[in-house]
Amino acid sequence: MDNPSANDTIQPTRPRTLLREAGIRAKKRLGQHFLIDRKVLKTIVTAADLSPEDTVIEVGSGLGILTVELAKRAGSVIAVELDTKLSRLLTSRLRKMPNVKIVNADILKVSPAELLEGRTQYKVVANLPYYITSPVLHHFVMSSPRPSLMVVMLQREVAESVVARGGKMGLLAIAMHIYTKPRTIAYVPPKSFYPPPKVESAIVRFDMLPQPAIDVDAERFLALVRCGFSSPRKKLRNSLAHGMGLKPAETASLLDQAGIAAERRAETLSLEEWSRLYKVVTAAGMELPQC
Repeated sequence: MDNPSANDTIQPTRPRTLLREAGIRAKKRLGQHFLIDRKVLKTIVTAADLSPEDTVIEVGSGLGILTVELAKRAGSVIAVELDTKLSRLLTSRLRKMPNVKIVNADILKVSPAELLEGRTQYKVVANLPYYITSPVLHHFVMSSPRPSLMVVMLQREVAESVVARGGKMGLLAIAMHIYTKPRTIAYVPPKSFYPPPKVESAIVRFDMLPQPAIDVDAERFLALVRCGFSSPRKKLRNSLAHGMGLKPAETASLLDQAGIAAERRAETLSLEEWSRLYKVVTAAGMELPQC
């Protein structure tokens, strides 16, 4: 993997000036850390394999630094920004780029179909605000239409968890591995942003699978997984019992039928093992609460 440095940077005074002129301060609660490293920008757009035929949805467009690079390569960019003042600034800054559409909205409250207005093929490229990483990724993989791929900036710890397979898969990783093949493209240091975050970041590419990795009802399947993670530090028979409202002996029996040791913890199960457990639970006709 590449490890871009911050030697080739957009001067931090530029974001500061733009923010000051617009009467804006970077909001920590919205995870506003603006990318200023040109090498990282190049790494992101290269990983997205953009062409003039592509439509891109960008989430959290901020000052438009990534938006501009996307617009140079893609046919159309739909830049979604929650912050009203930043949205106005984007509209002003990018008014001479006719292939960019600025949408002032909460990405979790607008569907891809609404943004695409009849188009069905698109990619997601974003420097995601870290506080909404999981909901945004879920939003796109559970939507219709799904993107052909996503290239997003994540907190490094989250990225490593999402890319992981059997042995340390969290709830988000399981959900993403149903529909995508994720891989880490590069790690990014805090100094590549203004203001710098307190954590390292990572660029992750999610390639959409032609077919889901397992044959399940996704909503019911993820409800089961959430039940399993309801008390993640406990052994699976206990955390599953807590989530499903059953006795540990009952969940131990279900796990035994699925060929899974009751003493294990949820994070150690592979996608295939969760699928076996789902089939056992479904065959037993059990209800799955929204844990």
